[in-house]
Amino acid sequence: MRGRPGLVLTIVSLGLVLANIDLFVVNVALPSIASDLRPSNLGVLSWTLNAYAIVFAALLVPFGRLADRTGRKAGFLIGVGIFVVASVACAAATSIGLLIGFRVLQAIGAAMMLPTSLGLVLDAYPPERRFGAVRLWAAVGSSAVALAPVVAGPLTDISWRWDFLINVPIGLVALIGGWFLLPNPPGEGGPVPDLFGAALLTFAISALTLGLTKGPDWGWASGRTLGLLAAAVVLTAAFLARSARHPSPVFEIGLLRLRPFMLGSLATLLFGGALAQMLLSAVLWTQDVWHWSALKTGLAILPGPALVPVWSIVAGKLLPKLGPGKVVALGSLTFGGGVLWWAGAMDIHPDYFSGMFGGMCLTGVGVGLAMPTLFGAAASSLPPQRFATGSGVVNMIRQIGLTIGTAVLVVVTSDAVSSNRLAAFQHIWIISAAIAAAAGIVGYLLGRPGAGRGPAANKSGASPQEPASEPSASR
Repeated sequence: MRGRPGLVLTIVSLGLVLANIDLFVVNVALPSIASDLRPSNLGVLSWTLNAYAIVFAALLVPFGRLADRTGRKAGFLIGVGIFVVASVACAAATSIGLLIGFRVLQAIGAAMMLPTSLGLVLDAYPPERRFGAVRLWAAVGSSAVALAPVVAGPLTDISWRWDFLINVPIGLVALIGGWFLLPNPPGEGGPVPDLFGAALLTFAISALTLGLTKGPDWGWASGRTLGLLAAAVVLTAAFLARSARHPSPVFEIGLLRLRPFMLGSLATLLFGGALAQMLLSAVLWTQDVWHWSALKTGLAILPGPALVPVWSIVAGKLLPKLGPGKVVALGSLTFGGGVLWWAGAMDIHPDYFSGMFGGMCLTGVGVGLAMPTLFGAAASSLPPQRFATGSGVVNMIRQIGLTIGTAVLVVVTSDAVSSNRLAAFQHIWIISAAIAAAAGIVGYLLGRPGAGRGPAANKSGASPQEPASEPSASR
């Protein structure tokens, strides 16, 4: 649908909103869920977050590869349908076990929507406009992640079940619009992807995520934690070895030879960790330390997300002059300055405008500059036949970063009592600023636009030596 690419972007962005907003919306609702469903302990309750994160991260790459092979429109519509049905089931759950199970189903739908949505966008735009299109796509996703606590606040004050029911009208619009208006480019066909390799990748990511999220409960030196982390390393090595020699791998190693893709993915991992720490720490601080309601918490966070789309537009105007490397570095340092503001200005006694407001605004500016630019630099370097797979890798890496960032926050703040709670949060904000700075350093290496389409990876994972020319950074 090269004649109506903006329409394609609009429709798939609805699915992108669904997939991204659910990553954080449950954080704000956890106390209400616990009060209603009464899980036996906090460890059981935490699986409403962990189950979604593990399955979502583990399935992004396999579903992206299958969409590349069989067709992206069908994958997107099926994913939206599963997500909508699972959202209704979550809202109707009568026990914590049922809620966790339906959250897994939600994650399956989200893992189908996300990579196929970017694949459809890149199919719809000509090569010279893909960088700007990917930035818009990523800006929508970043805004949805940051807006999740804002949306969850007023809904949770009504009932936590509305946090899931709000997905239904959005999903139905995406389904109807997608059915009639989305293009249906054919899949590349070929042999069935390496299903055993997909299983190795799934278990590797699951083991890594489970080890990181349960480490604070089990102890980092416990046999279970170390065993899971060791299993993740072994399974990842086995997956990479199999991918390097399989005729139809789930993930083609040649993608890592694309310098913008590699650097953009690494910087996304780091920035995702800092973003997770910032958002979750803001929710915990306002509700657990300042004892604010979910609604007041959402309103307190609002200034940051509101600035994300504005500064994404500013980033688009800066890109032709500075290049993606400097824009990412500027955004990462601005984000880091925001959380450092909190480390120096926050106080146990509520003082929003002196303590929280300035830092929240700076983090919003940073996310708007950095995150869409990182996605644009990484994804626009992909060969066309690997759009869905590559976007799945980038989003998987971001999700791993979010999980690692959350795990670090839990470790730093878990033993804090009322007398030293401020010190614990100050530590996490300093750590978050350091991670953001590292993302800026890696992102700076992207330099100015180089090869946008990137070399076409062949089925064995190899790629030609000479890169093609990159699209401009125009929007």
